[in-house]
Amino acid sequence: MTKHRVFFYVQSLQGVGHLYRALHIARAMTEAGLAVDLVSGGVPVPGLDAANVHLHQLTPIKCRDGDFSDLIDTNGRSIDGSFMDRRRDELLSLFRHQQPAAIVVEAFPFGRRQMRFELLPFLELARSTSPKPIVICSIRDILQVSDKPGRGRETVDYVNEFFDYVLVHGDPAFAAFDETFHDTSEIAGKIHYTGMVAKLSHPAQASRGQAEGEVLVSAGGGAQSEILLEAAMAARPLSKTKDLPWRLLAGPNLPHNEFARLAAQVPAGVTLEPNRNDFASLLAECAVSVSQAGYNTVVDLLRCGCRSVVVPYSARGETEQLFRARRIQEMGLAQVVEETELGPETLACAIDAALAAPPLGPTDIDLGGAEKSARLISTWLKD
Repeated sequence: MTKHRVFFYVQSLQGVGHLYRALHIARAMTEAGLAVDLVSGGVPVPGLDAANVHLHQLTPIKCRDGDFSDLIDTNGRSIDGSFMDRRRDELLSLFRHQQPAAIVVEAFPFGRRQMRFELLPFLELARSTSPKPIVICSIRDILQVSDKPGRGRETVDYVNEFFDYVLVHGDPAFAAFDETFHDTSEIAGKIHYTGMVAKLSHPAQASRGQAEGEVLVSAGGGAQSEILLEAAMAARPLSKTKDLPWRLLAGPNLPHNEFARLAAQVPAGVTLEPNRNDFASLLAECAVSVSQAGYNTVVDLLRCGCRSVVVPYSARGETEQLFRARRIQEMGLAQVVEETELGPETLACAIDAALAAPPLGPTDIDLGGAEKSARLISTWLKD
């Protein structure tokens, strides 16, 4: 029996969170019996475990220094019209070759508007294809708040014109989609909550005493993570955890020269290393976790139930991580140090407060988003 084929487009511009979330969903779809082509337009991630997912790499695009409007290639050159044409043609050619029964587009039209140069032709082609594939948007629960006039109306129009379904990867008991997308009512019939997307494996819950484990500092996938890592090294002598081992994990997009500079400053008792594939297992064994507040990291924190401090990324007016961090703080799930207040003293105090708190244990927040996404897509393909 021929498997239904799903074409899953994802574009990371700074970190790797979008790609990892898409990969978790793609792997769940393969376990549900679907054939999945995961089409990535960001910088390749070394050692990425795609399992049975067919991974296709477009010519990479990223953003410059956290400015999502300034798109560049891997050599740091701004992309121009001819580059955009080549990328668009890569995407369209791959779609024609694979002939999928369903398309999943990550983020757009709620985000990734920078990629309209290829996504609008792609969606137009899909709409004109016979038989027409099902078209699905995959979007996280909390969006970057936009104050641009007409942005919500434009998004609604794109959804109604091109998309059959919108998968919101969240639990409304944690964050309802309309809290950050205020035009939700106009597309309510297309929206399906999936729960938050976690890896398919389930690590043991954290359940250790206060004096065991290590302090685990992770900086996500972003290229500007050295600020958090430097603050952590300076905070260690000020914290009650100063006699515990500290492990600092640098994101994959941290420039090599910055990693080398930080490595030269590492004191005794502190280990600095690149991000690791066993991050969730490290969380389950740590005394305290210190991290940013990206979607995937917070899901891992909720799964493990470890004592946590989060420092939400909020440069250049970013609001998404700050919203998530404040929500988990309201629910008593983590200590929060806002980026504008980050310093050795504030970080040390937050770590000590987290250490004094009891482990969280299992959460009631729905973390089965990958599996439910796969079930929904499988059902739609059978209809």
